[in-house]
Amino acid sequence: MSALRLLSSAARRAPSTLVQQRRGYAEVADKINLSLVLPHQAIFTSKDVVQVNVAAATGDMGILANHVPSIEALRPGMIEVIESGNASKKWFASGGFATVHPGNKLTINVIEAAPLESFSSEAVRANLQEALKVAAGNGSEEDKMEARIEADVYEALQHALGSK
Repeated sequence: MSALRLLSSAARRAPSTLVQQRRGYAEVADKINLSLVLPHQAIFTSKDVVQVNVAAATGDMGILANHVPSIEALRPGMIEVIESGNASKKWFASGGFATVHPGNKLTINVIEAAPLESFSSEAVRANLQEALKVAAGNGSEEDKMEARIEADVYEALQHALGSK
């Protein structure tokens, strides 16, 4: 019996007492429980927040309470946490994963992150130009690829600083 037929057969025989979850729009009072962690530090640990905006690999994404459970790869970009009273905190993250769990829980695991205000626009611009110069230069292919990755991160950081 194929796995799909076995699964559908088991589903038909399952007791009808299963509770079906219904999704709706998030209410103003609804919060999402956020844990934002790095390998060496926890920025938020089970903190109730109103909304979290992330730079997902599939596009920018806003996460509210009652969001559908999902796992999203994160590209280099801004993570914005909106707390009660519309207070907003922003970090730049190098990449990672966001996992939306049932029951209004969100876990974000990132490799590196720093508060957005700790970056200088001038330094980012200068480092971006240097990385682009190396990527277009006569160095080894490995050096060029590393410089291209570095340039991609600086471009994402420059974009995040522009939307401060």
